[in-house]
Amino acid sequence: MTEQHNDAHLAVSLMDLTSLNTSDTASDIQQLVNSINPKLGTPAAVCVYSDFVDDAKIALAARELKHVKVATVTNFPSGDAPLSDVINETLIAIERGADEIDLVIPYKALIAGEHSKVLEYVTQSKKACGTKAQLKVIIESGELKTAELITKATNLAIQGGADFVKTSTGKVAINATLDATNVMLSAIKQSGKVVGFKAAGGVKTVIDAKEYLALTRSIMGDDYLQATTFRFGASSLLSDVYKVLEK
Repeated sequence: MTEQHNDAHLAVSLMDLTSLNTSDTASDIQQLVNSINPKLGTPAAVCVYSDFVDDAKIALAARELKHVKVATVTNFPSGDAPLSDVINETLIAIERGADEIDLVIPYKALIAGEHSKVLEYVTQSKKACGTKAQLKVIIESGELKTAELITKATNLAIQGGADFVKTSTGKVAINATLDATNVMLSAIKQSGKVVGFKAAGGVKTVIDAKEYLALTRSIMGDDYLQATTFRFGASSLLSDVYKVLEK
């Protein structure tokens, strides 16, 4: 096995295969699930809008891929919804069978210095998830811009009980970057807690993925690179990974 092959093999197992287009239909979600080739590797999860959690579950079960988790998003993508709506969204998604909730923090409030608001969104969402779903917290690192704010957001997410801290929604100008990843992983390491990391938006090829894997390995060590602590959020990465693995 070549090194590229190994990276591709690892990347697929760490992937949240994502479709979050406002035009999505049930048949788009079916196609998303159909794009998985179990012979070449299965992703850790599929990430879809809450309305399609059920469709994703059924499509995965039909292909005997029940071990693939279903993730959905809340307060997405603007981070502007009132907390009561976000909690409601969370509870409905869990009722629909979501295994993971990717919450967008009110990042504009963070930029304005309202740290307690961010903490409350995370804490209350974690409470709503209970033991039924994992909470992945999207800090929208590209909008926070500075290492100081990215660190603050990561620390607030950890303090609020996040299972993962995730870079981006994939819906803004700057999404996952290696710089932001470095800052976020350093903050996670510093916390001394077992918290996962998810790079989302802009990781499109095995070559892109390789850089994130190498950086993560250097900060967190080899053991961190498993689906319980590391994910890629991606829509087009799967096809590139499969191309490499088919060679």
